Amino acid sequence: MAAFIIDGGHPLSGTITPQGAKNEALEVICATLLTPEKVVIENIPDIRDVNNLIMLLKDIGVKVEKLEANKYSFQADDLNLDYLESDEFVKKCSSLRGSVLMIGPLLARFHKAIIAKPGGDKIGRRRLDTHFLGFKCLGAKFRHLDDRNVYEIGAEKLTGCYMLLDEASVTGTANIIMAAVLAEGTTTIYNAACEPYIQQLCKMLGRMGARISGIASNLLVIEGVESLKGTDHRVLPDMIEVGSFIGMAAMVGDGIRIKDVSVANLGIIPDAFRRLGVQIDIDGDDLFIPHQKHYVVDTFIDGTIMTLSDAPWPGLTPDLLSVLIVVATQGRGSVLFHQKMFESRLFFVDKLIDMGAQIILCDPHRAVVVGHDHQVTLRGGRMASPDIRAGIALLIAAMSANGKSRIDNIEQIDRGYENIEARLNALGAKIERV
Repeated sequence: MAAFIIDGGHPLSGTITPQGAKNEALEVICATLLTPEKVVIENIPDIRDVNNLIMLLKDIGVKVEKLEANKYSFQADDLNLDYLESDEFVKKCSSLRGSVLMIGPLLARFHKAIIAKPGGDKIGRRRLDTHFLGFKCLGAKFRHLDDRNVYEIGAEKLTGCYMLLDEASVTGTANIIMAAVLAEGTTTIYNAACEPYIQQLCKMLGRMGARISGIASNLLVIEGVESLKGTDHRVLPDMIEVGSFIGMAAMVGDGIRIKDVSVANLGIIPDAFRRLGVQIDIDGDDLFIPHQKHYVVDTFIDGTIMTLSDAPWPGLTPDLLSVLIVVATQGRGSVLFHQKMFESRLFFVDKLIDMGAQIILCDPHRAVVVGHDHQVTLRGGRMASPDIRAGIALLIAAMSANGKSRIDNIEQIDRGYENIEARLNALGAKIERV
């Protein structure tokens, strides 16, 4: 088990460029299973979750070639379908949540798939009902194999239909789209997730020959085609990493430029930080966050306490609430955070309280942060990273704290952030991996 030792209190300055988007990369890499032709993808982040998925595709017979840093070609023209039913494959899938995105392509092209309960962050229940219901609507049948505790999914053919999703699940929407592009007839998906990474997946599939309309809305119409061809694709910058860097710049920055962020695809993220009083200047496709001695938290128009809550796109992504909470600890004013989507994601705040933050955890979904306005600095301590996003939030807190901190279980951070300590040390941080 690795850990970070952080010497807090060192200001950061300079320029940093976000990696490719983890969530988009997982989707588009799995989409390469839909065609026997070669697909080239650029700007793939070099992180644990993505690398494990690439290795899993290699295991099932996908020809993977690393063309250069962050650029790969994939060709799924000769898969070992027997391996898909092996205990080894099921075990690997159960430790990697992104593997669930293989189901839609495998079902569409080979009419069968096996799924175990996937791994991932321990942030509460992350049910797969939306995926299953979508596949059932398309004609798939499920059989539970009690001896192996896995589901076998099969369909002689998939047939397009109308479906109203019970939730705007991002991975659920992606999976259903990938199954529907090769289904017979027309599929209409209402209450579909519409975040930029879903849009990117749809655009990539369109270049491969899929017929998808309604992109960027929550109503997608997909006309099934017989086959798809190869294409080239470039992954967007990771909006969660951009938000994490904004948080770092607010807490410990002495002027930080975040390069090539794809401003048009950040949605409400910059405004969420501005509500905490953080100044963000847009310069072309870059963000510049100047040094601020103080940042003042907004209130609502009637003077009541500011509330920030997560919501499906174009609402605020839940992946950034942890970072926003840390930033709020040094703002001037109070904020109520409402984490609606996962019931365990706020439990990391007890570590911030140990560091001196003024936070009231109301229940598993709500926390009130009373900002110190830099009058009281957080103090270093020992903590562990419970998930990717809490891990990066604790790292930001530790960089702003007095004294040394230790963060254990940083493998969680490595799942989502590429070579993070070297990139931050280049800005002036003092972070050591042990």
